[in-house]
Amino acid sequence: MRLDRFVESTLAYSARTVRELFVQRKIILNGLVMSDGRGRISEFCRVEVDGQLLQARDAVYLMLHKLKGCVSATRDVKNKTVLDLIDFPEKENLHLAGRLDFNTTGLLLLTNDGKWSRKLTQPQQKIPKTYWVKTQDEITPDYALQFATGIYFQFENLTTQPAELNILSSHTAHLRIYEGRYHQIKRMFGFFNNEVLALHRLAVGTIVLDETLAPGEFRKLTPSEILAV
Repeated sequence: MRLDRFVESTLAYSARTVRELFVQRKIILNGLVMSDGRGRISEFCRVEVDGQLLQARDAVYLMLHKLKGCVSATRDVKNKTVLDLIDFPEKENLHLAGRLDFNTTGLLLLTNDGKWSRKLTQPQQKIPKTYWVKTQDEITPDYALQFATGIYFQFENLTTQPAELNILSSHTAHLRIYEGRYHQIKRMFGFFNNEVLALHRLAVGTIVLDETLAPGEFRKLTPSEILAV
């Protein structure tokens, strides 16, 4: 929204009154006196008019080490949610930038910046997500070949995008996928009738889970992590 339109709607002022406020240099945007209202502002801009604070909301970006057995949701009537793990002011304004299954652990991102989270979650962005996987049966090289080709999901009538599998041991691997379909990784291994016993997300794009965070702990993202999206 344009700055002048924001002031008009917030204070119910006429366009003429707002123009006069600009002439009188009584409108301040992010600490700067404004002489023109045509510029656009975001929900995180600080706006003051004649000494009155109209808007001052900080953008919040958090990484959480998700526990096993909690829901990737902001509220749930039955189970503990990821928000229950966070002690943060106005946490009710946060939303999830992507989700993890109930028993999947690892990196989960939360924010109040919808534009930022959309960049992370929109399929066309093809942001990679990296997981550590442990399976019931042996993981063999033909898994990597099949994952790179794609696996057909009958329910959705589609083939998964090429994924990268790096086998670590007979029963563990790193898997990088570029989409996030329902129980996708379990279904990919299910193609080989191999049950996934544990699943842990290590990274989203270049944002890597902080190894110093214990399960259930969180921290703010660094400026470089925020800009990496």
